[in-house]
Amino acid sequence: MQKNITLAMGNGGEENNKLITDIFYKAFKNEILERSEDAAVLGFGNEKIAMSTDSFTVSPIFFSGSDIGKLSICGTCNDLAMMGAKPKYLTVGIILEEGFSIKDLQKIVRSMKKELEINGAIVVSGDTKVMPKGTLDKIIINTTGVGEILYDGISSNSITEEDTIIVSRDIGCHGATIFASREGIELESELKSDCTSLFPIVKKLIDGGVKITALRDATRGGVAAVLNEWAKQSDICIEVDEDSIPVSQEVYGMCEMLGFEATALANEGTFCLSIKKDDEKKALEILKEFNPHATTIAKVTSSHKQKVILNSSYGTQRFLDTPSGELLPRIC
Repeated sequence: MQKNITLAMGNGGEENNKLITDIFYKAFKNEILERSEDAAVLGFGNEKIAMSTDSFTVSPIFFSGSDIGKLSICGTCNDLAMMGAKPKYLTVGIILEEGFSIKDLQKIVRSMKKELEINGAIVVSGDTKVMPKGTLDKIIINTTGVGEILYDGISSNSITEEDTIIVSRDIGCHGATIFASREGIELESELKSDCTSLFPIVKKLIDGGVKITALRDATRGGVAAVLNEWAKQSDICIEVDEDSIPVSQEVYGMCEMLGFEATALANEGTFCLSIKKDDEKKALEILKEFNPHATTIAKVTSSHKQKVILNSSYGTQRFLDTPSGELLPRIC
């Protein structure tokens, strides 16, 4: 462990995982935390709820397809949805820089309100702080959510060779959009963040009787981080068909130009699903109602346990590792 915090420690990749494991898990060790799910599943008598918290700091705070307000609600509500829970109650903590525009704050809060309505959730408590100018970059938002479990048993620790792995849409749009906005890159395309609330999609999967093993939204660290976490947590090998990974031309072009890997780019409305093989067709039919690019990308094997392998169309293989190094700071 290094002596000081680096930006790479917040990227959702290898350095971030080490920081969490060596510092926070070591200090706060308990059975619930060690399951490393998107949200904690808590039992109260015969009832179960899901609980999650997240903090949001993104630059710029307004970008194509979303803003930090929408992002803050989607982020926490999506974590609850990934555990089969309907978002119900949220708390909101906002830290503002002195001099921040009231007009911008109102716009951000309107975005939050709209996304709460989509999820059927309400804000029940909050906190506001103001920091002296120059000590904070505009605004930081924390949201904590509680949800009602509708589908029990979802866990990234339970994936087996009976499962197949699907991605809900084309990947990397959020990370590519943020980078383009930050660097002032003007694109002749419709590239925008994929930021959206995922509970309506998950609810339709549940109502459709799809047998779900695990769900995970591919935020910081992207799809590569999700698949590596799953491989380690379930002690499995995940073999990915490289050509099946859905990447838009806009994101592909950005990656080619700047040397990014689409699988490592952040998403805010894209999730991975591990479901039973016999429900693959049913799940894809439902997912394609929301996005036509939903597709199966991987199978589960035991060939190289706790590893993710990319199989190319040329018959070659390589490991898809957890992203490392400084990716895109202030992405979500």
